[in-house]
Amino acid sequence: MSRLSLFNSPLLLGFDHFERALDRVSKASSDGYPPYNIEQLSDNALRITLAVAGFAMSDLSITVEDNQLVIRGKQVDDGQRIYLHRGIAARQFQRSFVLAEGIEVSGAWLDNGLLHVDLVRPEIESRVKTVEIKTGAAAAKVTADGPQR
Repeated sequence: MSRLSLFNSPLLLGFDHFERALDRVSKASSDGYPPYNIEQLSDNALRITLAVAGFAMSDLSITVEDNQLVIRGKQVDDGQRIYLHRGIAARQFQRSFVLAEGIEVSGAWLDNGLLHVDLVRPEIESRVKTVEIKTGAAAAKVTADGPQR
């Protein structure tokens, strides 16, 4: 069975990186740990909140690798505690989020077992470029010599 892609349209040129990003997201681990929320704070701001109870700041790391936000957690067992029952798992995790072009991490903090990561998209000014249309011999010369400046 072949996969239907939204980006196969001849009107969407140069969007193959979006298709690759969607493939990465669909192949991401389906493990639901740790649970998270994504909030829209404004038109250009988002907040990701992960439930990381039991993790200290030194157990967590946040990196941006290419266009992926990667949050990792690893608890170190000190070996001094003796558990009669261990119901709270001290497991490591890695949670990845694919970021759109231009999204930046503006800050992160840990509060009451919740890790908050704020993201912003800087305002992008629209660009309009007029392309000159040439006729006859001038157009043939530009094509043969490359673009003229």
